Amino acid sequence: MSIRAACASFAINTTCYRYICKLDAENAQIADSLVQLTETRRNRGFGLCFLHLRNARKKPWNHKRIYRIYCVLELNLRIKPKKRLDHETPAPLAVPAAKNETWSMDFMHDQLADGRSIRLFNVIDDFNRKGLGIEVDFSLPAERVIRSLNQIIEWRGKPRRIRSDNDAEYISHILKNWAAFLCSRRNELQGQPV
Repeated sequence: MSIRAACASFAINTTCYRYICKLDAENAQIADSLVQLTETRRNRGFGLCFLHLRNARKKPWNHKRIYRIYCVLELNLRIKPKKRLDHETPAPLAVPAAKNETWSMDFMHDQLADGRSIRLFNVIDDFNRKGLGIEVDFSLPAERVIRSLNQIIEWRGKPRRIRSDNDAEYISHILKNWAAFLCSRRNELQGQPV
C-alpha cells in the first residue's frame, strides 16, 4: 500500500505524515539564550528576557514560544512572600501593689434602639479592678475626659500612672497639657524639681 493510500484510509493528510520539525535546533538556541540571560542577572523575569532577545539581539522568535521554553526550563521567578514586620512582644503588665498606683481608661461603643451610637468612658483601678467612673454620652471630647478625671481625682486622689491606648481623645494637646500640669503639681508638692 502506498503512503498516499494509507493516509487516505486513516483520514490523515500526507503533509502531516511527511512533516519534519525544524524548530528543535532553534528551541535549543532559545533555551541557551534564556539560560545565559538568567545566569548573569537572576532577577530578570520573562518580560525582560523577551524584550532583550527581541530588541537587543534582534531575534524574531514569538513570545509564546519563548515563554513555553522559559517554563520548561523552570526559570520562573519565585514570588517573594510579603515580609511581616517583627513586633516585639510587649512586656507583661505590672500588677499594682496598692490602690491609686495605676488606673486604666478606655472607651466603649454601643447603640441605642433608634440606631444612634453612644460612647462610654471607663476608668478602672488596676489594683482591685474597681470601676472609678463611667461617663456616657453621644460625644466625649478631651475636655469632657479631663473633667471626669478631675472629679475622680478629687474623690480618690491622684494616681501614680494612667494607662490608656491611643484613641483620638487621648492624643489631643489638651489632655497632654493636663497630664503635664498634673505631673508638675505632684513634683512641686513632693519638693522635686520639675
